[in-house]
Amino acid sequence: MDECPRCQSPLERLSLGEVTTIACGRCGFADVPVDHESKPVEIESWRDAFNRFYDS
Repeated sequence: MDECPRCQSPLERLSLGEVTTIACGRCGFADVPVDHESKPVEIESWRDAFNRFYDS
């Protein structure tokens, strides 16, 4: 992988100890696996908030 998959700029190899990754200095692409899944945030209604307040 010589070119960035986003902007086609040259990639840099970065190392720290035994860990090595590649990154693009132009757009910030980094070859680091991430998990983009998240749980939906349940928003509390005002009615539920007031009921919780008055119940406590």
